[in-house]
Amino acid sequence: MESFIKEVQIRWSDLDPNFHIRHSVYYDWGAFCRIEFFNMYNLTAEVMSRLNIGPILFREECVFRKEILLNDKITISIELIKARRNFSRWSIQHCISKSDGTTAAILSVDGAWMNTVKRKLITPPEEAVRMFHNMPLSENFQWLD
Repeated sequence: MESFIKEVQIRWSDLDPNFHIRHSVYYDWGAFCRIEFFNMYNLTAEVMSRLNIGPILFREECVFRKEILLNDKITISIELIKARRNFSRWSIQHCISKSDGTTAAILSVDGAWMNTVKRKLITPPEEAVRMFHNMPLSENFQWLD
């Protein structure tokens, strides 16, 4: 599958007292990238609302490798690293990179789908399954049984 990479805009409010990116901004960038990917495959907020579904996270972890400063040009990618065959559970990894190719951080999330009315975990509908079939796979991708 083709790579999915988004450029992110660094704002003054993203900086911490040391003038590099605050830790929580990395998590916001991950959410931005995931939602942009969902939207590209028509799994929009409106569609999820109509289907009474939503993604939830069990774990979110960021490994910081190089600091990011205000004037750096940054991109974030998305890859599926693990999934159940029905995509009811999944793990996604984001690589946050500087324009010179340096990996600044690796963000990993483990998630599932929830019925937003019943507030229970579900097997996702076809719209979500189709979106996952289009997500780039990591070179170490594995199916969960």
